[in-house]
Amino acid sequence: MPPRWTADAAGLIAGYLLDAAIGDPRRLHPVAGYGTAAAALEQRTYRPHRTAGALFTTIAVGVPVLAGLAAARATRNHPAARFALTAATTWTVLGGRTLRREARTMARHLDAGDLPAARGRLNHLCGRDPSALDEPELARATVESVAENTSDAVVAPLVWGALLGPAGLLGYRAANTLDAMVGHRSPRYARFGTPSARLDDLLNLGPSRLTGLLTAAVSPVAGGTPKETLRVWRRDRDDHPSPNAGQCEAAMAGALGVRLGGRNVYFGRSETRPFLGDGPRPSAAHLRRAARVSGAVGAVAVVLAAAVAAARSTITAGGGGGGGAGPEGPFRVRRRS
Repeated sequence: MPPRWTADAAGLIAGYLLDAAIGDPRRLHPVAGYGTAAAALEQRTYRPHRTAGALFTTIAVGVPVLAGLAAARATRNHPAARFALTAATTWTVLGGRTLRREARTMARHLDAGDLPAARGRLNHLCGRDPSALDEPELARATVESVAENTSDAVVAPLVWGALLGPAGLLGYRAANTLDAMVGHRSPRYARFGTPSARLDDLLNLGPSRLTGLLTAAVSPVAGGTPKETLRVWRRDRDDHPSPNAGQCEAAMAGALGVRLGGRNVYFGRSETRPFLGDGPRPSAAHLRRAARVSGAVGAVAVVLAAAVAAARSTITAGGGGGGGAGPEGPFRVRRRS
């Protein structure tokens, strides 16, 4: 078992490998259980204004963070337990294997010309209305979702896990889940969901830009070049209405050599977004390449996250901060495409 100051680093790697090998559990997923609890809390706290939304967000994110802090504090002097805790938590919050599987499943449906099956599958990735989408639009929606969720479901959890340990993993996943639940524009959530959406935006500012840079670095796995990917990323990333999604989507467009953006139809509303990238609209072949890019980005991200976690814990241990306890000891003081 690794020394205590490397338990978080080893746990992040082990959790990532578990996700790569097994993926999300089919039943009784902890994140689904959290969503059920958050929905119950929403029913108790909902009012059509931001103050109620801020209360809801504080409780729904604060409880997992406090649980992560308590668990990390309890295991700070027990490397084996800390390793197991970090590995299990990392596996729980990551979604890289599932994301890649959905992209490849969509590619198979499109290759077979089975548009009804492809339309039925789209809601596994995003909330667009698929009823009138043709093959290029289904492929575009999938590429954009893979790009954004490579940050949301892989890079961002690893970043916050590297910086804050189990509390960072749980807190980020809670915030991102709330954003998917209430952070969208609708009559019910226009004000109540704003605090959750803003928190998710804040937590993803760094990870989304790191995802863009890593996408450029690994672009040769999809037939792209880092130079071209960076060119498109720099030119188009700020055109997207989201401060974070555009970072990931512009980089993916550059890596694949396709054009993303356009009119998105949701249930009851539509949005027209600027074009990102140059080249043709995506096809089934691009979905498989996007999955390769997503996998390569995740592999690099976990190595960087492990290095940061090891450095953080070593510095903390050397500074008398509790022998590798990290920021939690002693107490000093997350689908929208």
